[in-house]
Amino acid sequence: MKALIIDDENKARRLLSKLIDGTCGEIHHILEASNLEEGIEIIKNEKPNIVYLDIEMPKYSGLQILDLLEDTVIDFQIIFITAYNQYAVEAFKLSAIDYLLKPIDVNELKVATKKAVEVLNENSINKQLQDLRNAFNQLAVNKIALDVPKGIIFVSHDDIILFEADGMYTNVYLNNGNTELICKPLKHFVEQLENLSIFYKPHRSFLINLKQIKELSKRDGHYLIMSNNKTIPIAKDKRDEFMTVINEVFNI
Repeated sequence: MKALIIDDENKARRLLSKLIDGTCGEIHHILEASNLEEGIEIIKNEKPNIVYLDIEMPKYSGLQILDLLEDTVIDFQIIFITAYNQYAVEAFKLSAIDYLLKPIDVNELKVATKKAVEVLNENSINKQLQDLRNAFNQLAVNKIALDVPKGIIFVSHDDIILFEADGMYTNVYLNNGNTELICKPLKHFVEQLENLSIFYKPHRSFLINLKQIKELSKRDGHYLIMSNNKTIPIAKDKRDEFMTVINEVFNI
């Protein structure tokens, strides 16, 4: 990890750098700045993981760091350093991970640094998880996950011909000729796909992909013939609705 020490006293920076180098194995690169403005530039350019920040400095106090960073993303941890305990409350109002009193105690330095490293690692894991969630959410826009005995298959909505209720199970008929038996009731898929207009429920036992309709037959009641030649009945209370829409769309 990379650390930055911001302190106007050269001797104090050198001492802290030695202490970090000798006791904090997680830190592999140490940068230094003699004032807050210089430190801000290093933060923007070098992206340190941990900033050891002295509070009492001329011109700008360390407590003003967020004012100078403005819209910069704060993805590093701050450990404030002060000779006065009175600054502790103000330091934590700025979400500092910890603060150290001068003269710096080696054990307190190790504890504060370890705490910062743990938070950074946790944030990194959380970011990875969120990136993965975002990727799968994007995938879910065009695909559905089917939990089959051998694992999970991800199927494009367009590749689904229809869902058929089978008690508490559902048969999913796919474009490739396969039929997958899923251990979920039809209701699960109806609710999951209710916002996708290409799926329609013409009968209590079926949820179909409208793109996969091949023929509408009026013989022996109304029924649909799908692209895989499976016939799907249209419930009596759905016939008028279905025919009205077809007539409007196709100008029959």
